[in-house]
Amino acid sequence: MKVLPTPAALGFRMPAEWAPHAATWLAWPHNASDWPGKLAVIPWVYGEITRRIAEGETARILVSSPAQERAARRVLEKAGASLARVRFLRFPTDRGWTRDSGPIFVRRGEPAPEIAVSRFHFNAWAKYPDWKKDRKLPEFAAKKLRRKIFDAELRGRRVVLEGGSIDVNGEGSVLTTEECLLDPVVQTRNPGLSRTDLESVLRDYLGATNVLWLGRGIAGDDTHGHVDDLCRFVGPSTVVLCVEADPRDANYAPLAENRERLQGLVTEDGSKIEVVDLPMPAPLVFDGQRLPASYANFYVANAAVLVPTFNDPKDREALGILAEVFPDRPVVGIHAVDLVWGLGTIHCLTQQEPEAGG
Repeated sequence: MKVLPTPAALGFRMPAEWAPHAATWLAWPHNASDWPGKLAVIPWVYGEITRRIAEGETARILVSSPAQERAARRVLEKAGASLARVRFLRFPTDRGWTRDSGPIFVRRGEPAPEIAVSRFHFNAWAKYPDWKKDRKLPEFAAKKLRRKIFDAELRGRRVVLEGGSIDVNGEGSVLTTEECLLDPVVQTRNPGLSRTDLESVLRDYLGATNVLWLGRGIAGDDTHGHVDDLCRFVGPSTVVLCVEADPRDANYAPLAENRERLQGLVTEDGSKIEVVDLPMPAPLVFDGQRLPASYANFYVANAAVLVPTFNDPKDREALGILAEVFPDRPVVGIHAVDLVWGLGTIHCLTQQEPEAGG
């Protein structure tokens, strides 16, 4: 069997989210099961997110039909979004969580700047049955943009990975959690694959030479441990880490343990990791269910950092902290109390497409 070169072997690596974008990918909301009883208000949240994104880059919005595109245009026009920077793409989706099902872009600078897609298999978080449309999105994106696509495989087996389960500094380090990628019982993505196996996949398909393993994710997280709800790179050797002040809260112990882990970890060049504390909002419960409300689910767009807010006294503190670590662009709060009923917020809905030369 012929062994094909991996993206890393060809010089590709996943860039940091704060690197310049060509576009952001989103899927217009349509699945009522994502936001039971609240779907009617969700397009207006998308309208505000798109308005902010389109101030600095193209918003590529997936719609399933002409009728859905017309409805989206009406919302975006009323929200004041620049339609000149919106591109509607006809692609039917099962759900709207583009971070997890969408294309993961990698980039190389030599011999000439180039963007490609690393395609991981998507199976709806090893939990839900509706994923057969969403799993085709990376291939659609690669064809639409005329980019190379690499199938993430190990020993001839497709590897499952969602974009929200990783976060990179663009230099070779990647954050992830054992709860999401290594749990052998709950929502097991890749049965039988070891830590070493997964590290080799992250190296080959994301260019990650240094894997930083955290422990558990936050309470209410439907994905079973996505790192983008608890810890994010904000610089080559700096992360923000959620901290729970109340020892009675379910998040207190796992977040404290993750902080201890980070104290013993270094970046790809041996630098000590600077940890900036990011508060947690008070527990948010709807219809008896704890929701994964977290300020760490922010999205770094070209023109702004978009941060979910929850009508909480900690909103202002979180926005201030993120403004300090992202001094090069405004930090904007997006009301996400309705959005988080879908068990995800801004980062979960977005996927960045980097500039080739960024």
